[in-house]
Amino acid sequence: MRKYYKMIWLSNCLFACLPTLVFFMSNEKADPPFSNNSTRNDSSGGTNFFQNQITERYVRVNPQSYLQHEGEGSSHFWLRRLGQIKSVELLLGESENSGMRRALNSYQLIFLGIGAIIGTGIFVLSGTAAAKNSGPAVTISFIIAAIAATFAAFSYSEMASMIPVSGSAYTYTYATMGEFTAWIIGWDLILEYMVGAATVGVGWSGYFVKFFAVATNVEFSPSWTEPPIKWVSTPSLAISVEQGRYFNVPGFTIIMIVTIVLCTGIRQSAWVNTGIVIIKLFVVLLFIFALCGFVEPSNYDPYIPPNTTGNWHSFGVPGVFAAATTVFFSYIGFDAVTTAALEAKNPKRDLPIGIFGSLIISTVLYIAACTVMTGAENYTELGVSTPVTVAIDAVQRRTGKRFLWLNIIVTIGAICGLTSVLLISLLAQSRVFYSMAKDGLLPSCFSRVHPRFQTPYIATLLVGTISAILAAVLPIDLLGEMTSVGTLLAFFFVHTGVIVMRLIRPDVERRFRIPGGKWLSLIVPIFGMIISILLIAVADVTTIWRLFVWMGIGWIIYFSYSIRNSALKRDPIGCFKRAHALLPETVRFDKDGIQIDQFEHNTESNRANTSGHV
Repeated sequence: MRKYYKMIWLSNCLFACLPTLVFFMSNEKADPPFSNNSTRNDSSGGTNFFQNQITERYVRVNPQSYLQHEGEGSSHFWLRRLGQIKSVELLLGESENSGMRRALNSYQLIFLGIGAIIGTGIFVLSGTAAAKNSGPAVTISFIIAAIAATFAAFSYSEMASMIPVSGSAYTYTYATMGEFTAWIIGWDLILEYMVGAATVGVGWSGYFVKFFAVATNVEFSPSWTEPPIKWVSTPSLAISVEQGRYFNVPGFTIIMIVTIVLCTGIRQSAWVNTGIVIIKLFVVLLFIFALCGFVEPSNYDPYIPPNTTGNWHSFGVPGVFAAATTVFFSYIGFDAVTTAALEAKNPKRDLPIGIFGSLIISTVLYIAACTVMTGAENYTELGVSTPVTVAIDAVQRRTGKRFLWLNIIVTIGAICGLTSVLLISLLAQSRVFYSMAKDGLLPSCFSRVHPRFQTPYIATLLVGTISAILAAVLPIDLLGEMTSVGTLLAFFFVHTGVIVMRLIRPDVERRFRIPGGKWLSLIVPIFGMIISILLIAVADVTTIWRLFVWMGIGWIIYFSYSIRNSALKRDPIGCFKRAHALLPETVRFDKDGIQIDQFEHNTESNRANTSGHV
């Protein structure tokens, strides 16, 4: 069965890149702007032709090329439309009219990243991955995931400093590989952030119940605090409904509260997040230093438990990599930083700082906390939604010391930590919705900005409500696996985008550049692509199939709605004209001194005469 989904995965990647290939193969016939250019028929042949295609596609983008040319067949134009890009200058111009408030500095962006990263990884998924996949070697799994995240962080930082626009991987893909591939990534990000928020909601509910049990001895019924659906993927796929469980009320409620906070404004949301992150960091450090002296060495033996079940995901070296796929969910926060580009004061400088600062701090805390947790309690007992408190209880039983105070504080910290993760996940999701709606790929209502709060409130309310419903009915292991695979797919295309932009737009200003020079630095995105594919390959088969089903739904929506309503299809010349009017003086000219306003945009005859270039 595994060989079939690998074949399908490869075919999906090839199909996503097909529009770009079609452009280069067909553009000579379809697009006449170079017809009077002497280099077009240069005797050097294919090399100059290919260079001209790159120049025409990425550097001197002609608004007329987005229109159907005289004599061009509908099917040819339809295929060409799939690969049409949004140039860097067009994206920068549109960002100047976002309507959102620029209020975030570099420190707030670091806290934004930490708020999204530290939470589910330590307080929820670390125990699940240790109990089901890797044992005490979950620390190695976090290191593997951190390496993959570091490669991605380099690529995200370079793209963010070059294209500081809301939308993250979706926007970067639109600028490099075309509209259809961008839609695939945007649809994938919807899965990543929406399901990710639901995952955190389920974990938040577990710690909410635990807090009242520890602090007040009040036990809440699982009928209203746990999701009713149970998912079992091994040894055979099974979906069942737990008797006596109806609705996860705490998970649903907290997501809706956070959604309302996000609607009130980015500055208020940043203040709330900064306060929560300070509490969370204090609690994580308190847990590490309070229990590090009570670690039981025997709990580390064996460090990598042998595989005795026949399921290669369960323990052994393959299990360590399978756990890395699961805990990779813990690192999705740093890419959420890039979705706030339109609300950063100096995005080209501050976004890379926010990405690397949050990733480094979070990785160190992850490794330290997991080492202490698996040393305090045997890994077989950590497969619950509150593994940190289980570790504290184990130390209490073994030593006779009272750690009730620590249990209460850690539970409060977990609740705060998971709340900040919820806030950033929903923030990122709504900004992706906003970007896709601005491009016409989703209904325009999702791009509306509240006149007072200056936030995309309709998009925020929609994604918050859907995430809340998912948290109310679905289990945490199902949600976490789906999110990790979606994240890895987005990382793969961001790495690809860095390589594309290095080759075809070396002229664009980069405040951050991957170290290593012009060519050696490309090793980073290449290795990042390989690691992303490997981690996807070791994911559970059913997780891959769920991703394919989600992508299939996305394709139906794109070909039935998005391709017909894309802004670049409805009014490409108007898009360029409006963007040019908003461009800062520093980006109005390209290196050849060619401007967007060299076109007579409102002249009907330009539909047939496309001799100019931008």
